[in-house]
Amino acid sequence: MPANETTPLKQAYAKYRSILLATIVFSFFVNLLMFVGPMYMLQIYDRVLASRNETTLVMITIIAVGLLITYGLLEFTRSRMLVRTGLQFDQVLASPLFERVVRLQLINPAAAGQSALSDADRVRDFITGQGVLAFFDAPWTPLFLLLCFLFHPWLGWVATAGALIIFTLAVLNEIMTRKTLRAANSSGTDASNFAGATLQNAEVIRAMGMVSELSSRWMAARDQMLANQARASDWAGVILSASKFVRMTLQVAILGVGGYLAVIQEISPGIMIAASIVMGRALAPVEQAVGQWKQFVAARQANERLTRLFSTIPEELERTQMSDPNGDLNVEGLTSILPETRTTILKSVSFSIKSGESLAVVGPSGSGKSTLVRHLVGVIEPSMGAVRLDGIELNHWDSNQLGQSVGYLSQEIRLFSGTVAENISRFRDDARDEDIVAAATLAGAHEMISRLREGYATQVGNAGEQLSGGQRQRVGLARAIYLLPSLIVLDEPNSNLDSEGEAALANCLKKLKEVGKTIVVVTHKVNLLSLSDKTLIMADGAVQRFVPTRELMQPRQEGISAEEQPAVTEEPKVLEAPANTNTSVAE
Repeated sequence: MPANETTPLKQAYAKYRSILLATIVFSFFVNLLMFVGPMYMLQIYDRVLASRNETTLVMITIIAVGLLITYGLLEFTRSRMLVRTGLQFDQVLASPLFERVVRLQLINPAAAGQSALSDADRVRDFITGQGVLAFFDAPWTPLFLLLCFLFHPWLGWVATAGALIIFTLAVLNEIMTRKTLRAANSSGTDASNFAGATLQNAEVIRAMGMVSELSSRWMAARDQMLANQARASDWAGVILSASKFVRMTLQVAILGVGGYLAVIQEISPGIMIAASIVMGRALAPVEQAVGQWKQFVAARQANERLTRLFSTIPEELERTQMSDPNGDLNVEGLTSILPETRTTILKSVSFSIKSGESLAVVGPSGSGKSTLVRHLVGVIEPSMGAVRLDGIELNHWDSNQLGQSVGYLSQEIRLFSGTVAENISRFRDDARDEDIVAAATLAGAHEMISRLREGYATQVGNAGEQLSGGQRQRVGLARAIYLLPSLIVLDEPNSNLDSEGEAALANCLKKLKEVGKTIVVVTHKVNLLSLSDKTLIMADGAVQRFVPTRELMQPRQEGISAEEQPAVTEEPKVLEAPANTNTSVAE
């Protein structure tokens, strides 16, 4: 992506900068009103105590209180402006960020793209919180130092020396903790990702006594994170302690120098006290910056990761809306290569089926069946070759339109937190109850859903954990056929079904064929194979045979062995399954 190209991240920062000027103006007056305290103290020592005039005391107190009320209102307004700007920042960034995280996970499932969502929160919290206010206030430090010089040059030099020392400590803090904090964040992400992936298989871990071994692996990554954090915190602690020591020493120094100047009558006692307050205000933003440095570094690293994400995953081109597809599917020279290992998963796969036809995909485990169907629904882009729907390559379709025209049931059934009805309707806001019930009925899931405690309003839990494997599979099938999409792709749709569920699935496929839907089914079961028009047999990522199913089933029907049947191609044959409909075509 060109460096000058506008990304949603840049747009979000532009939204933030639009109110930045107003915030700086407010910061000017907020810091200007910080003079109220020292000026009030100066008047008390040099005027009220000298004149013993109660009226003067009352009047300057009223003025000081009024100015402090104004200060409080300005501070509140400034903080409120930043909070509202943070909401606008999130509105601009959230949707495109989520879309890119989804695409990143498709490209590289091990990328842990969901951490980018936390990065956006980290950046937003910093630029709208107390950390950024310290940086807004820091430019006014020279103004307070100038006032110290106006009181007396010696006082000015003491305050300036203190500011320089504290600033040097802040820079030293950055240098000493940058690498360790980066390593700690990396180790923490690895530990979090490992824990998240591991806990999804909690039953297996518990049943097979793997708790201590996996716990050790998680703790190793976590210990690395904690060690790096400890090293960074040790340096930060040393520097923070040094900053506090310098701060307290400076208070003693400026009071001591001020006392000496008052003794030799070069300044008044009021100026001595006022200079101490002014110096404290001058050093406050620098001290706050030191205290907020860890959050600043974390926000900066999060910004770098977000910038890299938006550069790596550009915005999808706006596609022209096509007519709804009929379902003609053509695969030409499809080759799929894993980016990390350069391992070839699919090798020049080619076949085509017409609208209304059904295709069964069979083959041994690891032959590339699931990778193939993921290409067919457009979640993976081919390394070479093309997948076309109605003659148009999938990446030329508008992604939303394509998604509404495709039904997909993956091998691992993933439902989303929400109700059964919401999952079936794909969480569409315009979903109608009759369409949801129709999809469930066609999938043979209506009676099963009706027996649930809350029926269609039953909460399925995260990843559908409240439902059994068979129930999830039926709900997933209903979701795949919701509103009867043109192309329906099912990967092992009966892997968790009992005999009743398999009968309902077979009936569903028959009805879908009757209404002219294009169906692709990955299966090992002969009863589903017999419902297909064509069969694609795969082995080692390549097409072994692509034949009409009746031709494949003919040896069984005529009592002829598979070996006696003439080969359709010169490629190796596969053994046919026995006649029992519950056995596998290929393992």
